[in-house]
Amino acid sequence: MKKQLLSAAFAILILASCSNEGTAVNTVENMKTPQMENFDKAFKSLGDPQNRPTEEERKRNTSELSDRRKALLVPASKELILSTGITEAEMTRKTGNDMSQIIVWATQIYMQKSDEIRKNIKSDK
Repeated sequence: MKKQLLSAAFAILILASCSNEGTAVNTVENMKTPQMENFDKAFKSLGDPQNRPTEEERKRNTSELSDRRKALLVPASKELILSTGITEAEMTRKTGNDMSQIIVWATQIYMQKSDEIRKNIKSDK
């Protein structure tokens, strides 16, 4: 009887620790701003069948995204940049409306905000 009770307590402890890990991961996702979520979705949409590289794009054999695929990321990238308080004029001045620069800048902001969320979660523990 003691053995069964001890085994049950151990199983509950393991399940509780596993559920706490899931809660921490969900918290990171829940703390993302709508702009960050849209940026995530835009990147994930590159994997959709209609957004994958075409045969011609693959033949170029370059690591850079095609203009067609960059155009899918630009609206969410701009939205994320503007959410930081940057004005449209300042964004245009800094990037010259170059799609690559806009995406890189938004990626930097996304990474910075993600790091801040992780630090906040760690400090809450």
